[in-house]
Amino acid sequence: MSRGRPLKELEVSQGAREELDSLVRSRSLPAGLVRRAEIVLLCADGLDNKAVAERVRTSRQTVGKWRERFRTQGLMGLYDERRPGKPRSIDDDEIMGLLSKTLETKPPDGGTHWSCRSMADATGISKSTVHRVWTAFSIQPHRQKHFKLSTDPFFAEKVHDIVGLYLNPPEGAMVLCVDEKSQTQALERTQPLLPLGLGYVEGVTHGYIRHGTTTIFAALDVATGQVIAQCKPRHRHQEFLSFLGHIDASVPPGLDIHLVVDNYGTHKHAKVKRWLAARPRYHLHFTPTYSSWLNQVEIWFNIITRKAIRRGSFSSVTQLKEKILGFTEHYNNSGTKPFMWTATADSILQKIQRLCTAISGTRH
Repeated sequence: MSRGRPLKELEVSQGAREELDSLVRSRSLPAGLVRRAEIVLLCADGLDNKAVAERVRTSRQTVGKWRERFRTQGLMGLYDERRPGKPRSIDDDEIMGLLSKTLETKPPDGGTHWSCRSMADATGISKSTVHRVWTAFSIQPHRQKHFKLSTDPFFAEKVHDIVGLYLNPPEGAMVLCVDEKSQTQALERTQPLLPLGLGYVEGVTHGYIRHGTTTIFAALDVATGQVIAQCKPRHRHQEFLSFLGHIDASVPPGLDIHLVVDNYGTHKHAKVKRWLAARPRYHLHFTPTYSSWLNQVEIWFNIITRKAIRRGSFSSVTQLKEKILGFTEHYNNSGTKPFMWTATADSILQKIQRLCTAISGTRH
């Protein structure tokens, strides 16, 4: 039996052993680092490289490598060393020039934004390098985010009013977010759907037949997430008054009702005002102009559109209405929870202020 070179003594202090034990017990550290700590502990217990290799299911060369790294460098020897790699092909000045050109100029061909290829042609930097720099600095010239600033002179007051209802609702009252989703179309696809399968998505034809429209009237209870909904053929004050009557019959008579609505003319019609004046338990709260995002019922409209309407095929308005009301009933009976509103009025106004500052800084 041949004998190899004798192993050099591996000394592990009590503090180092405790740290190694901690690494071995970790469930979040990389598996490679955990295995290296286990190798060192087994070596410190007196096992030779062959025995340790069999225990951790690796090679004797690997065990010898990490034994020696720990012996010469301690715990830091178990971590991966920084690899030298290829020197960077673009210096800091070129990076700053690329960023400035991206943010402050437009392409010479009259386009609205730079692409990796057009920027590479303009600067002489490879398009892969342009892409890496843009990715590193989270620059996406091909994307846009849409916004609309409110022109309401009482924007701040209305934000404080509505957000106050969400965060501190009045006792003995119900807060309902009310709105209408008009022109909801009953579209029938001209060809059958191709079903979802392994390796490919559901297929739908572009062609469709219009069978008419309906308007969804909805009131969302911000305390429970429950929704009161009706479908109406039109979007006038008559339909809105009818829906208010439906709300009035659905809410216990002892509760005050705070309605969050937008500035659509139907909500301010003279007959609507008279109806509300005759029922003092109703209190209207108008969202600022261009601020439908303050009305929580818009979240529910997005849910029903995605889950029940957009990908459906309806041969009649009646079938569409049955789908809407059936989805609403199931939604209410499936253990609904309120939407968690966390933004304060001050945080919203600060965000709007930052947006206004950014806009003013781009004007020339």
